[in-house]
Amino acid sequence: MFEEGNRLKAEFGTEAVFDFSLGNPHLPPPQGFTDRLREIANGSQDSIHQYMPNAGWPEVREKIAHDLHRRDGLPWSGSDVIMTVGAGGALNIFLKAVLNPGDEVVVLSPYFVEYLFYIKNHGGNLVDCPTREDFSPDPEALLACITEKTKAVIINSPNNPTGRVYTAEELSIFTDALEEASRKVGHPIFLVTDEPYKKVTYDGVICPEVQSHYSHTVVITSHSKDLGLAGDRIGYMAVSPNIEDRLELVAGATFANRTLGFVNAPSLLQLAVADCQELTVDCSEYQENRRLLMAQFDEIGLEYVRPDGAFFLFPKTPEADDVAFVKEAQKEKILVVPGSGFGRSGHFRLSYAVPEKQVRNSLPAWERLMDRVNSNSSN
Repeated sequence: MFEEGNRLKAEFGTEAVFDFSLGNPHLPPPQGFTDRLREIANGSQDSIHQYMPNAGWPEVREKIAHDLHRRDGLPWSGSDVIMTVGAGGALNIFLKAVLNPGDEVVVLSPYFVEYLFYIKNHGGNLVDCPTREDFSPDPEALLACITEKTKAVIINSPNNPTGRVYTAEELSIFTDALEEASRKVGHPIFLVTDEPYKKVTYDGVICPEVQSHYSHTVVITSHSKDLGLAGDRIGYMAVSPNIEDRLELVAGATFANRTLGFVNAPSLLQLAVADCQELTVDCSEYQENRRLLMAQFDEIGLEYVRPDGAFFLFPKTPEADDVAFVKEAQKEKILVVPGSGFGRSGHFRLSYAVPEKQVRNSLPAWERLMDRVNSNSSN
């Protein structure tokens, strides 16, 4: 899709192509982050470029733990936290630390496609657990997926690709089912909450703290979206203080951090984000883009589940073949991604993390696309 976008832009010009394929946040970081980064870079250079412990700067880990405690009231400490090269790095070191060959990881679908490869990287098998029609977690489907080989469950809220935010009630019911499953298989199953979009929500929606609902929770995040630092690859993994053998897990993941080649998250970025945990980008442009697209889709008859977070829409395709629909969209120079790539066919994903002008300019193209599809179906 990236290559097709470049081809179309070269042929017709950038303004004529409406590329919604990549979730690439374009909003600038908040001023508080920029000021802090500049302060560090212009300050004392005595130690900030030296080797550090493999889990990250101790003072940074303590600040992350303090923020987690502020959010959920649990007794976090710096020893529960590993600073990582983004959420991708965090997921890989967790999986490397816990998986034996043939172990299973349950993933709620539709899901971020790279979960499949992360799990396979470390000898595991992905088990697809479908969500309901409204993309809410299904506890009965979860129970059907759990076996003695299940080592972990990964959830992602706000979700990529749907923008769905799981409510506290939904999480409570889901984690009750996971507790039941853990008892049945005879060992605790980890719940990994992958939450880089946690602060990107709309209409007053607040994401619940998953670790408050389930004892064996591992929190994974990055600051790619909330601080607009996608290219800087900075995040963390935090192991719930309710996990009795958490220090063993932290030690294993810290060792994996080094041996997988991540070694440390970047020093300057660690120091900067440590003091910016309560900041976020201005999401007003995302919110306006979301409003414009939903209004247009309502007008032209595209069905979707209203996203409460992230910057994605995941509408149903008018025809069952989502790949064919995406190809039709390309004829109007609209670039989107088939839902089958995320484990849910009959849908497509678009990212509205784009300039508002692109969204406004695309609105007539969406209307032409639906006219084209409806015309084809009537012939």
